[in-house]
Amino acid sequence: MHGIREHATALAEGRLTARALVERCLDRIAAAAAGPVFLTVYAAQARAMADAADALRRAGRAASPFAGIPISLKDLFDVAGEPTPAASRALADAPPAGAHATVVARVLAAGFVPVGRTNMTEFAFSGLGINPHHGTPLSPWQRERARVPGGSSSGAAVAVADGMALGSLGTDTGGSCRVPAAFCGIVGYKPTARRVPLDGVLPLSPSLDSVGPLAGSVDCCAILDAVLAGAAPTRTAALPVRGLRLAVPENVVLEEMDETAAAAFERALERLAEAGALILHCRFAALDEVAGVNALGGLAAAEAFAWHKDLLAAKAALYDPRVRARIERGARQTAADYIGLRAARGRLVASLDMATAPYDALLMPTVPVVPPRIADLEEDGEYNRVNMLVLRNTALGNFFDRCAISLPCHAPGEAPVGLMLVGETMGDARLFAVATAVERVLAQD
Repeated sequence: MHGIREHATALAEGRLTARALVERCLDRIAAAAAGPVFLTVYAAQARAMADAADALRRAGRAASPFAGIPISLKDLFDVAGEPTPAASRALADAPPAGAHATVVARVLAAGFVPVGRTNMTEFAFSGLGINPHHGTPLSPWQRERARVPGGSSSGAAVAVADGMALGSLGTDTGGSCRVPAAFCGIVGYKPTARRVPLDGVLPLSPSLDSVGPLAGSVDCCAILDAVLAGAAPTRTAALPVRGLRLAVPENVVLEEMDETAAAAFERALERLAEAGALILHCRFAALDEVAGVNALGGLAAAEAFAWHKDLLAAKAALYDPRVRARIERGARQTAADYIGLRAARGRLVASLDMATAPYDALLMPTVPVVPPRIADLEEDGEYNRVNMLVLRNTALGNFFDRCAISLPCHAPGEAPVGLMLVGETMGDARLFAVATAVERVLAQD
């Protein structure tokens, strides 16, 4: 898969035009092989932007090396003049946004070309990607068996996997960039949340929300992450694999793994060890406490309910019942519960920060199972069980305020499995350097 940098080089050398690249993406969107990936397609706007990028590049005035590169936007980013429905019927009549979200403004300023708004779990509150209002995009794996794409950035991941865009802007509150990346065989990045502004992004949980990219490689994600953070993209130099100290938590994250995910994960560890990385199996006590402190629904339920309270009172019947049930759990938390939860989080973050300081990254399966079939999740009990299992590992990154990335670690033709690397808070640059090295090892034949 040729990435953003390779396409940018082809544009600069005149071997490719932005218009041709955009047309290729629009053709793949029109083919609709993956179901309802996009909720809005910007065909006319994308063509006009591509033509403008080509003209500016010929004149030596391209906005950036990446001007003309097609990307997609998750359906909860404000775009001036358009509503921000977050894939929900309850916001179908929402007023148009008065301004772009800062992250949207930044990718536009760099010349990236949005080809449309992607489908998602309603209000971003599920890790499976199912949407009963618009339909569900399908994972590329065994598409004929209709497997979930992962959520909540479902369309964002499928758009990249199917070549409908070279990168996607997603959000990640408990794994919403990394889970769909794992289920669709691509790369998904969750930054340290404070690095990327959230204004103009419809919130789920302000304490946990982050904006991150999904793309075909670590380098592609690093480019987009830099733009989102307001920095100049640079090429990440890989750290030497030999001597990297990579910790594998023995508690929580390896539980309930299916055979396919376990085999792919162990194979990845073996390859890294053969390349000279030090794979250290450790127990981290802070991980054992997370489920208990989140027993009442956690920060996500409490903060989501605070935002949705009035909308639920007026339009509860228009919500996906499964999403509504998760939000309404927040109504049962008292102010004392919420304050206690925030205090417990602070204590646990400090504890884990101290425990992981000696390591270059934590390694764990992004998701402990392969993508389940949509048909197997019809019963609410099974849906809820699988949803919590799918989000279990990724949500740790949000709870502990870390940066984290998911890389595909399965062999060609196998079910998609993600390998997650978790870095330190504000350790994004170093995590990209580690991930670049790990990606090269995993790509070796």
